[in-house]
Amino acid sequence: QVQLEESGGGLVQAGGSLRLSCAASGRTFSSYAMGWFRQAPGKERECVAAIGWSGRYYLDSVKGRFTISRDNAKNTVYLQMNSLKPEDTAVYYCATGRFGLEYGTKANEYDYWGQGTQVTVSS
Repeated sequence: QVQLEESGGGLVQAGGSLRLSCAASGRTFSSYAMGWFRQAPGKERECVAAIGWSGRYYLDSVKGRFTISRDNAKNTVYLQMNSLKPEDTAVYYCATGRFGLEYGTKANEYDYWGQGTQVTVSS
């Protein structure tokens, strides 16, 4: 059974930083793309970053501020978030890609999800 567990969320002031972690189990971690999504109240879930064999993807609004990375030895994917803004406030989810190491940017291209971690950025 595949399990994903996020950690690292919290409350931070605008301009601050957080690092999210997602520990995976139950699947050969290194064989799958990983993505970070977020969902704010009343909004659709959106992909903020993804990592796979072809490189990394970033949502335009987070480029230059967020960095996705993975440690296959630890079965963990990270999202370093710098220069946080109030509009980054959301529940953040990690997910494993449905199509091996080919990353996607749509939620239906991912098959297993963590429970989410809240990120709140105060102004």
